[in-house]
Amino acid sequence: MTAALDLTPAEHETSAIVDEAAAWYFENFRTCERPVVPALRHRFGLTSHQAIVAIRQVTLRRARAT
Repeated sequence: MTAALDLTPAEHETSAIVDEAAAWYFENFRTCERPVVPALRHRFGLTSHQAIVAIRQVTLRRARAT
């Protein structure tokens, strides 16, 4: 059983927007406005916590790529 199956509808919706923000940030890492947390919050309507989760996903993905 995956973690996605354990999510309530609201959590799943939140997870999807965080994943979308992370995908965008990964593709636009070098050109994203700084500071990144406010930029992601504004662009995707995230909370600060959600923006940090998206940044963490990208950081881990970039670390695995090297």
